[in-house]
This record gives sequence, C-alpha cells and structure tokens, in this order.
Amino acid sequence: MWANSVRIDIAVINGELSGFELKSDSDTLQRLPMQADIYSRVFDEMTLVVGSRYAEKATSIVPNWWRIIQAVEAGNAIALEVVRGGVRNPNPEPYLVAELLWKDEALAVLEEFALAKGWRGKRIKEIHERLAYELPFSVLSDRVRESLKAREGWLGKH
Repeated sequence: MWANSVRIDIAVINGELSGFELKSDSDTLQRLPMQADIYSRVFDEMTLVVGSRYAEKATSIVPNWWRIIQAVEAGNAIALEVVRGGVRNPNPEPYLVAELLWKDEALAVLEEFALAKGWRGKRIKEIHERLAYELPFSVLSDRVRESLKAREGWLGKH
C-alpha cells in the first residue's frame, strides 16, 4: 500500500522502530499529512524536526503523540528545542508493520511459529495478513525489527 509513496528521512531500529521526519524552512508541508498518516501506522515513536517557519503549523498536522523538535538558528549554530514531547504510538497497524518484511523474511517468521505449511506459494500480501492476524503485535514487531537489523545491502530495493 505505502512502500513506494513515502520514505522516512531517518529510521532508527533498536528496541523500538523510531522515525525522524525533517522539514527545513526551505521545504513545504504539502506531503506532511500523508507522511504523518502512514508513519503513524508503522513507527513505535515519531519525531518531527522542523524549522522555525513551520513549527506552529506542523504541530497541528501531526498526531499529538509525535515529538516535535524545532531547529533554531543560534549564532553560527543550530539549536534544537523540544516543542512537544512524544509518547509511544497508541495505534500501530500490524499489517503495515508486517509489510516491512520481504517475502523470505516473512516466511521465516511463519516457519519459526510453525505457521508456514501451505503458505510458501502464497502472495506476499496474504503472508503479511497471516502474520498480522496470527502473531501478537509485540512478537510481530520484535521479529520485524530483528529482520530489518539483519538485512545487508538492502537500500534502494523494494
């Protein structure tokens, strides 16, 4: 659904899947509503780093659980000021989180839980749906993070 429509500026994968979207004063906020909608379905935490020009407007676009940091000129440097603290995503969508997995990764997770029999030839969409339906979200998100961290040479691949 979303893989080719947006790309997060920075993703940090550790104990959580954290996203950072950057909007400088020379950017526009035209794509931010769509980005906010999609990122809010996938990431455990989100941070918007925004220039002074858009700080107020951006606050009204992104969900209340997002952290917002404003980049402010301070002499010859940039200072980062917290505008709003963030909290953990209250409503991630398991299917969209499962969609982060490539087919071989998704099948490996199904295999781990003895759920792969009869599923190897299925379409990836069906495999993602099975993962989202069969696994508790905490388990699914753990396996997705593990798979993402284990990938090599994957930038630019879909």
